[in-house]
Amino acid sequence: MTNTALSIQNELVELPDALQSSPPPTLSVQARQSFQEGITHLQSGEAAQAVAALSRCIEHAPDFTDAHVFLGMAQALTYNIYPAIDQLETAARLDEHSFAAHFLMAQLSFKLRTPQKGYDAAKRALHCVKTIEQRKMLTELLREERQREHNGIARPWFNKPFSLPVLLLFGSALAALIIAVVTHIH
Repeated sequence: MTNTALSIQNELVELPDALQSSPPPTLSVQARQSFQEGITHLQSGEAAQAVAALSRCIEHAPDFTDAHVFLGMAQALTYNIYPAIDQLETAARLDEHSFAAHFLMAQLSFKLRTPQKGYDAAKRALHCVKTIEQRKMLTELLREERQREHNGIARPWFNKPFSLPVLLLFGSALAALIIAVVTHIH
């Protein structure tokens, strides 16, 4: 495993108080035990075991937002990126006021170098901030991303559609190329 992968893994395993959670009393015993087991595995760096335990928790309590959040985190740590994104999106859909879901989605998006998705998730996380620690975490994440952008190579965001003149120019060039190839063949 590379140093970068290790640093990403170690950074995500830390569970600040702002992301800590305890299961609600209405959860079944099986769901509660699986959740606690998953959190314990996650904190000890055993992401694969955390995925198994948190998946069992979701089987027993499919609407438990925090289980989806931490399962997404565990899946990201095991490099299952698309399932991680799916779990974080599910958590955000179940509880649109979940700071953890939006914050971790922003963090993951920035790590994957999809800044527009990261900024969108960070904006949603900002609306969910309830504590000063959460605000500090979000501020630090945004500061790090802006610093990375400032020091990095400018990359296109691909979030603006082409204008009509550009499309006409490319279409004309493509038509000319096709005509040239057809006349060259004959």
